Amino acid sequence: MNSTEWATLTEFVKHLGRTGKCKVEETPKGWFITYIDRDSETLFKERLKNKRLRADMAEEAKQEREIKKQIERVAQSMPVGNGVDQGSEDEIHRIKVESGVKIGFALGSSKLGSKEKGESSKLVFDEVDDDKSKVKNSTKNGSSGGAGSLALEELMREDEKKKERINRKDYWLCEGIIVKVMSKALADKGYYKQKGVVRKVIDKYVGEIEMLESKHVLRVDQAELETVIPQTGCLVKIVNGAYRGSNAKLLAVDTDKFCAKS
Repeated sequence: MNSTEWATLTEFVKHLGRTGKCKVEETPKGWFITYIDRDSETLFKERLKNKRLRADMAEEAKQEREIKKQIERVAQSMPVGNGVDQGSEDEIHRIKVESGVKIGFALGSSKLGSKEKGESSKLVFDEVDDDKSKVKNSTKNGSSGGAGSLALEELMREDEKKKERINRKDYWLCEGIIVKVMSKALADKGYYKQKGVVRKVIDKYVGEIEMLESKHVLRVDQAELETVIPQTGCLVKIVNGAYRGSNAKLLAVDTDKFCAKS
């Protein structure tokens, strides 16, 4: 320490802690220091992660506030004198939670990894259709009038848009789906346009793919992967959009419009 400005090693360790270069802890066994990695790439990834988390939290809070305002408007448009009771209010709150009316389907969908997983998964769109019919019948037979029905439908449409905005991400990989490798760099090894199952997702954008034929395991970025559309009638997983993460049954595929019905 003679050639430095610090008289003792302890003072140097304290300096590292004060300047944020290391995490310093004093224990009965002595001083322990932990180096803080401040590499530019590491800091950039950390800031990007924190930014995404803050954005998601702010969007969810905003959605809750707007839904509350819409529910209040719906309640005000249904006069008590016309027979709106507690049942109508319960209907409003149920719509808030289960308001999936229009079926949104992204082409980023494929068969589930196993038959057991498919059988145990609920067909959420069938449930949504049933709830939609119940809500329409309840509103039609009620004494609240046309204004209440229109207000409920508007609330449901707005909630659908918010759900789409929140669940639409720039990453879509998930475990258990079947994908096609589109990397031409892997063509020499025979993997180009070959199918495999996503066994693991790394950092949201990279997947460990087990090839169906060779059983080899590759690590491929999602930009070099493509989803696989199964045959009509098979179970699929929605990987992006309003119903991200939900399971459904594929009913039809419209190749002209690049969409599907489920």
